[in-house]
Amino acid sequence: MTATANTEVLLQVNNIEVIYDHVILVLKGVSLAVPKGQIVALLGANGAGKSTTLKAISNLLGAERGDVTKGNIEYKGESVERLNPSELVKRGVIQVMEGRHCFGHLTIEENLLTGAYTRREGRKAIQQDMEMIYEYFPRLKVRRLSQAGYTSGGEQQMCAIGRAIMANPDMVLLDEPSMGLAPQLVEEIFDIIKKLNTEQNVSFLLAEQNTNIALRYADFGYIMENGRIVMEGAAQELANNEDVKEFYLGLAKEGRKSFREVKHYRRRKRWLA
Repeated sequence: MTATANTEVLLQVNNIEVIYDHVILVLKGVSLAVPKGQIVALLGANGAGKSTTLKAISNLLGAERGDVTKGNIEYKGESVERLNPSELVKRGVIQVMEGRHCFGHLTIEENLLTGAYTRREGRKAIQQDMEMIYEYFPRLKVRRLSQAGYTSGGEQQMCAIGRAIMANPDMVLLDEPSMGLAPQLVEEIFDIIKKLNTEQNVSFLLAEQNTNIALRYADFGYIMENGRIVMEGAAQELANNEDVKEFYLGLAKEGRKSFREVKHYRRRKRWLA
């Protein structure tokens, strides 16, 4: 992805390789960029390497015995490999993990307050941001005194995103926000992500299997297969690409193909050549 002269690149991932347990090669030469104020989608099937890419950026690989062995990652022009996750949060990068990780025994409001733990602006500023979160997520205001563990999956996902925004980030790494949610809730959450992006100027790098909805809301997209970036482009261009339509959106130009034809076509996909 090439930034224009007027575009500030917040995050630059340069040709990284990730190995687990000193043996298992998971990412191979992955490069991507996230310009300031944009939503960038990292797309692909389960196991393609999307979550590993996000964890490499947020320096969470060590907990899973993973290491970035080649390449480098820069945030605002500075290398971040030696920073721990808490230092990255203070610099404005925060990850929302796959699976809606909330503190189940805490209320929704207490969960949101944990997101502001590293902030030093004072109680008034934090309370103002809490009210802002409730404006974006009115469901959370209704359930603010409920224990998070007893709320719905959609409410927990909203809580996890809201908690991240309470940290006052410049960039959010969002892992599979649609997972396990009803289509209506997915639309609602992506609408809110877009509003946060445009109104609060929060940049997003989101890993997502639901290619259809991700490309509708993103500015730019990367497609991963087997630990590599195999295609990239503006979101609308990817959505209109015939290969992407068939293999990621389920739309074939010539109608439904037989399984044998699909297997043959997969072998000749140009990005695997």
